[in-house]
Amino acid sequence: MRHESSIKVLGTEVRRGTAVRGPARTVTATAALTVLLGLGSVPVALADGSPAPSASPSQAIPTGLYGSDDPAEDGVRRQSLTLLALSTAGEKPPAEAVRWLVDQQCDNGAWAAYRADPYAKCDATTPVDPGSTAVAVQALAWLGRHDTEIERAVDWLKDVQHEDGGWGDDAGGASDAGSTSAVIGALAAVGADPADQKRHGNSPYDLLGTLSVPCQEKGAGAFAQRPDKKGGLVPDAEATAAGVLGSLGKGYVVGAWMAGDKADGCRSDSGGREAVAHNGVRRLTEATAENGCLTSALSGSGGRPDHGATADAVVALAAAGATDATSKPLAWLKKNHGSWAAEAGPAAYARLILAAHATWTDPHDFGGTDLVEQLAATGPATDVDYFPTPDGNTSAGEEGQAEDDSGFGWSGKWLLARLGVFAAISLFVFFVWDRKRDRS
Repeated sequence: MRHESSIKVLGTEVRRGTAVRGPARTVTATAALTVLLGLGSVPVALADGSPAPSASPSQAIPTGLYGSDDPAEDGVRRQSLTLLALSTAGEKPPAEAVRWLVDQQCDNGAWAAYRADPYAKCDATTPVDPGSTAVAVQALAWLGRHDTEIERAVDWLKDVQHEDGGWGDDAGGASDAGSTSAVIGALAAVGADPADQKRHGNSPYDLLGTLSVPCQEKGAGAFAQRPDKKGGLVPDAEATAAGVLGSLGKGYVVGAWMAGDKADGCRSDSGGREAVAHNGVRRLTEATAENGCLTSALSGSGGRPDHGATADAVVALAAAGATDATSKPLAWLKKNHGSWAAEAGPAAYARLILAAHATWTDPHDFGGTDLVEQLAATGPATDVDYFPTPDGNTSAGEEGQAEDDSGFGWSGKWLLARLGVFAAISLFVFFVWDRKRDRS
């Protein structure tokens, strides 16, 4: 005999007792209640007890992630930059966006560019990389209240440092300027001195020094991502912006607090990281002096403009105190960012917001564009009235998220409350159904 009944939960009718015919299986009322209560992380069960199939990562963008493009290559990086940018603009990132980033972390503390199944254990084949890990650390350090995740990540970064003092775009790859500078920013964000982080006597600053083009060579002051096959240094726009920021010991969030580098003359490499940073500032200043933008070859004219590198250059110049040198590239970005940012997505808007933050520019009116609104529109809704301080703590207005004396935050209490309601309704459904069955 087939029993069929229905109950209404929160105004939604849940039918029970539907017959199972072949592959067409029905979702249990408990699973339906899970969805109604917002417990999306609880696995949905089918009537026969097997898990319901989930959408393939290639078919749908994961909930909480910003952007609609395939996250395989840059999911963690674009999410981290987005969280940083929104926070600097006074927006409170939604909890699901932060949770997405946290869930991507492996047990050993590292992040990959993206993991389609964040609940699967990481193993030796998981492509974790220092660059993604470093930018995630910077984002979580700025947001605060993620000490455990940060500590594990920093320990992993220290463990995989190369003998030359740097890090590469994967744990075993050759050291490069971008990854090494990102790790420097991560160490600085957690209050560590990158100069003290050495392997075989080499610090990350030593590695960056080997990637700076010497004064006597063409492109003096620029950085290469890594030496070419012949050991030569090919100037690269993004590497130079990153190299300057790293040599200054700074992360992605900076402010032009003081007048500094005038970029006068190339200094000997024997001057240490300060000289290396100065020479990089000089090169960025020269490269943007004519048209305001960078190209991959670090030329001020000709070639295809590199919007992202130009935004990064503004941040680097501001970090060095070369405020006068930021005016041209900033003006160029205001005029030319539109189609590039719209096509490139969250990371592009985030880099522009960080450039605006570094130069005391209003990100809500960047050449007539509200960058914050455009970035927020690429992901879940944000909460306003969130004003982080430079050390990553938050000001008044966030009491609802603070932890109490028990160490269990309000978000955790809310989850427990939802689980309690879920359990109570599940028991109610069970007893109602059981009594109806007995009367049949």
